[in-house]
Amino acid sequence: MNFSSKTMDGFNAPNTVTTLTGNVVATQGTMKMTGAVAKLYLDNDTQVSRAVVTSSPGVLAHIEQLDDCGNLMQGDAIQLDYDNINGIAVLTGNAVVRQQGRGEFHGDKLTYNTQTSLITGEAGGDGLVHGVILPKAKPGTTPPPASQVAAPACHPNAAPATPPAAAPAAAPKPAEAH
Repeated sequence: MNFSSKTMDGFNAPNTVTTLTGNVVATQGTMKMTGAVAKLYLDNDTQVSRAVVTSSPGVLAHIEQLDDCGNLMQGDAIQLDYDNINGIAVLTGNAVVRQQGRGEFHGDKLTYNTQTSLITGEAGGDGLVHGVILPKAKPGTTPPPASQVAAPACHPNAAPATPPAAAPAAAPKPAEAH
């Protein structure tokens, strides 16, 4: 895992925790996480097994990754807890997960499996989990705006799609006051 931050406190040693503070950016492959503070948990082989990223006031922690079909998944929450071994991201507090061309989900806690794209959600208190699932375009109909075009069908064993060069990842959006 590659990272940058204003400060770092930790060891590159087995079974330790490294703390990153200030403008944290952590990347691995197509996955990118940003936030105010991150704790990187190293396993017995000094590999990052877990990363916990927290937000700063007004700006949620952010995660994004391309799936096996080249579609962008983005998530924002007060805290991101990423299991680097199993590819599971748990977003807690004002959580939002957006899947390119597929829809978006909102809840107090969302769990996203980066390997299967399975999302589970929980609401806090008397709240609800909210979601939008976008339909696929039907042949012979007027296509919806580009921002709502359904992703092409993808099979897990298919070769990854190449993302369009003119579509950079969206910048994290500031959190709304509730």
